[in-house]
Amino acid sequence: MAKRDVESWYRPPAEEACPLCGRAIPADQRDEHHLVPKAEGGRETVTLHRICHRQLHALFSERELATTYASVDRLLENEQVRAFVNWVRTKPDGFHERTRSSRRKR
Repeated sequence: MAKRDVESWYRPPAEEACPLCGRAIPADQRDEHHLVPKAEGGRETVTLHRICHRQLHALFSERELATTYASVDRLLENEQVRAFVNWVRTKPDGFHERTRSSRRKR
């Protein structure tokens, strides 16, 4: 097959956008987040930026994720998640910073 024939039908994959922050997710920053943690019987996942994923686990216990925050919409209703998302949206797509752990008891 000639190169020109391949170019006529090939379309590179669309960039995947993080459902939390809306930024494009670079390949090296992709994490699969179980909406209901595996330990709680969850199977469905969404692809998030690594920093967004780690922030969720710093904010919530697995029980909270399973019972209260088992969807992207429910996560975005949380004030702390919205504040984080508003901050991280101003960063470049590949931005990563160490996530600070929550100080609250689990």
